[in-house]
Amino acid sequence: MTSRIARRGVHATLAGIAAGALLLTGCSAPAQTNTQATESSAPAAEPSLEFVGPNGEKPGALAEVTLTADEEKQIADGELTAAFIWHTSGDFVAAVEQGARQEFERLGVDVVASTQAGFDAATQANNVQTVMALDPDIVVAIAVDPTSAATSFQPIKDAGAQLVIMTTPPAGWEAGTDFVSIVTEDLAEAGRANAEILGDALGGAGEIGYLSYNANFWFTNQRDQSFKDWMAYSYPDISIVEEQGFAQETDTQAIASAMIAKNPNLTGIYVSWATAAQGVLAAIKASGRSDIQVVTNDLDTTIAAAMLTGDNVAGMVGNGSIDIGVGLARAGAYGVLDKPAPALVASDPTKVSADNLEDGWLADYGVEPPASVTGK
Repeated sequence: MTSRIARRGVHATLAGIAAGALLLTGCSAPAQTNTQATESSAPAAEPSLEFVGPNGEKPGALAEVTLTADEEKQIADGELTAAFIWHTSGDFVAAVEQGARQEFERLGVDVVASTQAGFDAATQANNVQTVMALDPDIVVAIAVDPTSAATSFQPIKDAGAQLVIMTTPPAGWEAGTDFVSIVTEDLAEAGRANAEILGDALGGAGEIGYLSYNANFWFTNQRDQSFKDWMAYSYPDISIVEEQGFAQETDTQAIASAMIAKNPNLTGIYVSWATAAQGVLAAIKASGRSDIQVVTNDLDTTIAAAMLTGDNVAGMVGNGSIDIGVGLARAGAYGVLDKPAPALVASDPTKVSADNLEDGWLADYGVEPPASVTGK
């Protein structure tokens, strides 16, 4: 990838750092909702804590992505700009952007745009055109649909901007060639954390439901599977009695309502992420069940408030959002400097319950939870 600093006449000193192969996960267009009933059984061996990216990349730690004082000066002297092209909005995305903005500001990079697509690929394609009209040097993005993004993200590559990916790249694109790096969370650890939260909340026994994103989305698929593997291994007396897939977040309330009616002994439900879990909580409330515990990913104000005031949220798993943002900004600087970057880096997730909500929120989002959550 051609350095934008070089194009602006700033001479970058290349760092001789070997690029570590890092793990990524991939995704594609949503499939139709799928229904399947299963029962968990303990695996013969402990599940692996390894995961791989869409091209088989193995992950490294975010701590590996660093800049020297000289490199930071080169970035600051470059009069660079950056922009964000997100898939959707929400507390998690806002926290990641906050972390990236703080690091860009420290490095002297101006942010000129931030867009979100509401999980719509056509909207994201339009957002790419709008953003690239501003000629940013660094673009932080995540593909709504990897297949169509291979075309819609092409203007970023054509402009010579340094593209950094949060989680999901365009299909067929490779780190070091088509973009700088992928920055995400440790998916295997996140799945295990979900299993531990729900398993402990249920006292190690019971029947649970499993709601997963019904699309070929590498990031979510591997995190969901890790939950199943660790639940079966660590809590053999907890059975997944029904699995359902959802294509849209708005589907989860109806799916969960049917699941609860069908399985009267249900005491727990796993949902892929927090905004999708909001519909599950609505279904539980409508059913009048106070004994069903939910676990999910991402720290969300609605879910957090329900955790503090009700009986139905066992906990959430934070992604290390601020750290992901910092990593994205630094990876963008790597691209500008033509400095070899790891193909994939991953942050450490955090288990968050009612007991450690304030500390967990601060660690993940960089701020204390809002008054709408805590009532303070």
